[in-house]
Amino acid sequence: MSEMFSIKLPDGSVREVEAGTTPADVAAAIGPGLAKAALAARVNGEVRDLARPFEEDSELALITARDEADALELVRHDYAHVLAEAVQNLFPGTQITFGPATEDGFYYDFAPKERPFTEEDLPAIEEEMRRVIAKDAPLVREVWTRDQVRDFFEKTGESFKAEWVMELPANETITMYRSGDWVDLCRGPHLASTGKLDPQAFKLTRVSGAYWRGDQKNAMLSRIYGTGWLNRKQLDAHLARLEEAAKRDHRRIAQEMDLFHLQQEAHGSVFWHPKGWVIWRQLEAYMRRRLDGAGYREIKTPQLIDNKLWVASGHWGKFRENMFVVPDEVPSTEEGKPVLSGTGDLMALKPMNCPAHVQVFRQGITSYRDLPLRLAEFGTCHRNEPHGALHGIMRVRQFTQDDAHIFCTHDQLVEETVAFCALLDAVYRDLGFADYQVKLATRPEQRVGSEESWDRAEADLETALKATGLAYEILPGEGAFYGPKLEFHLKDAIGRTWQCGTLQLDPQMPERLEATYVGEDGSKHHPLMLHRAILGTFERFIGILIEHHAGRFPLWLAPVQAVVATIVSDADPYADEVAETLRAAGLRVETDVRNEKINYKVREHSLAKVPNLLVVGRREAEERTVALRPLGSDARQEVLALDEVAERLRTDALPPDLRATRG
Repeated sequence: MSEMFSIKLPDGSVREVEAGTTPADVAAAIGPGLAKAALAARVNGEVRDLARPFEEDSELALITARDEADALELVRHDYAHVLAEAVQNLFPGTQITFGPATEDGFYYDFAPKERPFTEEDLPAIEEEMRRVIAKDAPLVREVWTRDQVRDFFEKTGESFKAEWVMELPANETITMYRSGDWVDLCRGPHLASTGKLDPQAFKLTRVSGAYWRGDQKNAMLSRIYGTGWLNRKQLDAHLARLEEAAKRDHRRIAQEMDLFHLQQEAHGSVFWHPKGWVIWRQLEAYMRRRLDGAGYREIKTPQLIDNKLWVASGHWGKFRENMFVVPDEVPSTEEGKPVLSGTGDLMALKPMNCPAHVQVFRQGITSYRDLPLRLAEFGTCHRNEPHGALHGIMRVRQFTQDDAHIFCTHDQLVEETVAFCALLDAVYRDLGFADYQVKLATRPEQRVGSEESWDRAEADLETALKATGLAYEILPGEGAFYGPKLEFHLKDAIGRTWQCGTLQLDPQMPERLEATYVGEDGSKHHPLMLHRAILGTFERFIGILIEHHAGRFPLWLAPVQAVVATIVSDADPYADEVAETLRAAGLRVETDVRNEKINYKVREHSLAKVPNLLVVGRREAEERTVALRPLGSDARQEVLALDEVAERLRTDALPPDLRATRG
């Protein structure tokens, strides 16, 4: 008598099946519609192929296109495999490496036999992918030994795969997936066949270089990126979003508006131009007023700090590869001798501000009556990001955080968390981001501290989060190495999400760095430490603002708030008078008295995203009026008295926090 397994379905019903039965069999037994719609199966919480037999009593949930997150992960993984097969069909001798699914698509890294791939190759590869899909070949899971896999790849000239498989644990089950005659090393899972993919729901997007295993000492590979979806409608919507995102690219807009630039001599550091620095200064002043009002005390700490502090804080062991390390010695100027002897003590540019803030806290004797103590710093930090990871001002090496650390007692945690979340909400709403999500990130695999301390920290932070009344989701394993954290993900004008704000509960660092306060009982205690930021970094947040507003900043942030443009040269003196009146009202104003037609000036300043154009001619000069043309195709021109325009723009240009207090 054959072995039987009990299979529990999501509705609570149980089916008894024979050994060898697969999720596909169960789907077919339920009905032909489900059998056709099923893409994969979740068996005891693990996503598996439909054709993989049950191995024990199991809970089964069949995955269809309605389970969009799982379905997209599956199809993108399959598109990557189809891409690899298509490339090897078209370019014999190309070696394959890895090809994972990504947030909106997939990529695969190749070692071409003759030349790197280019974007001119992509149309032909796409057509070959569609031919592979049309074959509807079953994707068959096979279990091999490590030696079998190595021998296979060595015989077929796949040196990268042969190298990788021998580094997998000896006791790990190794699976190969077969699509007709094509075979690849893969953990899976996969769809039942290539024909389950929509041949019109993917697009190859670009080609780049990538080092084997991410190490620049290794071979350079050709990485082909693609985007993949469940159907053509989803693909078209994604491509439309990409087109809109390209129009809003902060690098392009910054060049048009003359905000900043980057250059190779300072990889990952920003050269701010006067107009871009205006945005920074306005944002910093706004944040400083908000922090002052919330009871923060601003400090400034050193850039270059002895590595002994980083060792004590735990960063030297966990974060050293991302730090700029500097020897504490005088460089040699003698010809023929090394610039550095290598014998000096090591220092590092700070990659974060927290250990330095603890040093400020430790000065003198702190009483429980002094808590909570909120120390804020617009702290410039450096992190040694790989060149290939840098992206405009969104990911840089030198950055400034709107950083602060709250030192408090355990009893003050809930109150401080509620206050911070209220402050963050006010800032995000002022800056145009009322739509944001909150996520609770729990203990990562690499961490410091005991399991007991993590249990308490996670429970404490979740209790505090619940007290805010905010909805949230859990992010398992995404916490900081020293404690759990809250992440705040805001949504921009075209639906993209950006993780900016954070509140991190740290019971470890005060203890490691011997930070104490005298409690009500007269004994010394370690405070809780809350690492918190709202913007994250000024560089990245300004990049987000540029793209969110497509360069059309709110008036209070606009680098130039108005331009006074003349129709005729006779109005030049009056244009200067108008500009001076507006400057006296606190506005940032320029004049345009060039000998150009007014339509040309209007178009040029509209492209430069100037919020207000004030047009003056002979009549306006005689009547002491201006023709006000706000930016935007639907904006109407108004002829107003000079004093009225100055007062209106002065009021409109107030930062949101000042407008609220004066309203």
